[in-house]
Amino acid sequence: MHELPRRPVKPAPLAAESDVAGGACYERAMTARLVLVHSPLVGCPTWDLAAAQLTQAGYEVVVPDLTGTVTAGPPYAVRQAEVIARAAARAPAILIGHSGAGPLLPAAAAMTGGRAAGCVFVDVGLPMPGQAWMDTVPAELADLVGQMADDHGWLPPWPQWWGDDELARMLPDQAVREAFAAGCPRLPLAMFTELHPAGPRWPEAPAGYLLLSQAYEHQAAKARHRGWPVTRVMTHHLAMLTEPARIASALDELIREIPS
Repeated sequence: MHELPRRPVKPAPLAAESDVAGGACYERAMTARLVLVHSPLVGCPTWDLAAAQLTQAGYEVVVPDLTGTVTAGPPYAVRQAEVIARAAARAPAILIGHSGAGPLLPAAAAMTGGRAAGCVFVDVGLPMPGQAWMDTVPAELADLVGQMADDHGWLPPWPQWWGDDELARMLPDQAVREAFAAGCPRLPLAMFTELHPAGPRWPEAPAGYLLLSQAYEHQAAKARHRGWPVTRVMTHHLAMLTEPARIASALDELIREIPS
């Protein structure tokens, strides 16, 4: 499969190791490439502002672009996991998935050949091998999505599902809102009915969970039950676009808590 574009950013210095508990965790965190993965329902601008903050904090950051996979046809989840794995081009890499990217992380980590040093799930539903997206959401949302499809099986871009007022409530800055919406592709209904392939339910690499909104409290509780470090920053689902410094700081701290 043809490799989709990635957008690497070069690192800059951060705090001294003496400021951090656990030198080994600090060293692993700061030498790892952070792979910030947007949901396949949206686009790269989801992570742009937080990526800049993490770069200033001293990390090497890459944002793989999954938007091309939605027009490439099935198998969608496999193609998306391949793109994520290729973004982890050198060891070690920490895969960080937001929203619909979360279920892709275990398969992507397995494809890296051991280069994945950790996975961070950001306000996501946890992995669902053998299930379709439609099987994991409330019936009324599944019905709504099915009704939005045109005669060729295509859905409008995700921001249009909710209307201008709701998007403006979450993203009040017009420039940020317009950049985010411009990066969101039309979506094939088939991607939502496709069964995620059988594979690892949980990543073999150490993992953590960053909770941003009340809707994902149950998923965070599952992560905590598995012994993962869980960080709560109760704001909203797209907070990396409105509070990028806060989200970058939370990720920085969570990454250091993930065991080696």
